[in-house]
Formats: sequence, C-alpha cells, structure tokens
Amino acid sequence: MQIRSDSFESGQPIPSEFALGAPQGFGGNRNPHLAWDGAPEDTRSFVLMCIDADAPTRPDMAGKEGVEIPSDQPRADFVHWVMVDIAPSTRAIDAGACSHGFDKGGKPQPQGPAGARQGRNDYTGWFAGDADMAGTYRGYDGPYPPPNDLRVHRYFFRVFALDVDRLDVGDDFTAADAFAAMHGHVLGEASIHGTYSLNRNAGA
Repeated sequence: MQIRSDSFESGQPIPSEFALGAPQGFGGNRNPHLAWDGAPEDTRSFVLMCIDADAPTRPDMAGKEGVEIPSDQPRADFVHWVMVDIAPSTRAIDAGACSHGFDKGGKPQPQGPAGARQGRNDYTGWFAGDADMAGTYRGYDGPYPPPNDLRVHRYFFRVFALDVDRLDVGDDFTAADAFAAMHGHVLGEASIHGTYSLNRNAGA
C-alpha cells in the first residue's frame, strides 16, 4: 500500500493551515489531503490515524516561561486523529473535509466519509484540567507542539486495510481501543509523515 498527500511532502513541514497551533495563536486546524492505493483486494474497511511520535513526557514544562524542553527528553505518542470503518471504496480524504477550524471543547459530530466513525484524540486528556478548554475532542485536531520544545515533531498519518467491515469498538473509542480491536485483522498498512514546530530554534 501507498499513501500520499497534496497538502505536504513526505518528511517536510506541514503548513500551519493544517495545524491547531500557529506562531500567532490558533492555526487553520484543517485536516490535510490524504490519498492511498494498492490495498489488498479483500479489504473490507480502512482505519486512519495521525500520531505525533515526539510528544514531551514532562507536560509541566510545556509553554513554561524561561524553560526549553531539551530535544533528548524521552518522548511519547500523542494521537491527533483516529477514524475507523472507512468504506473500502474510499481512497482519499479531501483537505478540510473532516476538520475546518477549531471547536473549543471538541467537535460534537466530526464530519467524515459516510459510515465512518471518529474516536477521541489526546487533546481530550491534555485539556482536561483547563476549565476554558476541557471537553471531548473527537476527529482531527492538528499539531500544536509546545513553543519551547527544541525537538521538531513528526506527525505520522497511517492507513490500515482490514478484513472486517466494522471494527469492534464502542462509539466512544480511542486509538488504543482501535489498535487492540485491529489485532489479527490488518491486511496492509501505509504511512507518511510531516514535521511541525513552533520553536525557531528547534532542530538546530
């Protein structure tokens, strides 16, 4: 399988229109264009995810004035998007088709391909202690790395071809739930990644 995007080149920076955070505040928070092909003939559905592989493991340091998060700090995954039950006939997601702008507190019903279901992303936990931002964040919410982070973050868009029509997860699912339910049902996989940073010194 192969996956590509007209919104960014593989391994290159993601434009701020597809990010939640921008140097001047919020970005456009539009989902990027994605298209895939080469799926096995017996594919019955797809799963799509976006995962930041470089999230800091010390959230108390994020955005703290006078502090820089070192690039060698241990990192963890941060899920920005998980969508399951994508019809096998769907081979592309248009830019902005599932997210266009930011909904404080999360999107109640994210748009997407007919029949697909979108789970919680990790902003649900990230904003949980913020009375102004707390909520259930579903669907796509884009990159917003800490502006004081010295590491350039990598965002992996992954598509999985499955041998089931509907994934065995509840309606309020996470990427972890999807990974567990996919076990033994993956026929093929493809990924592409883009980069993003709000720190002009990142990667130096």
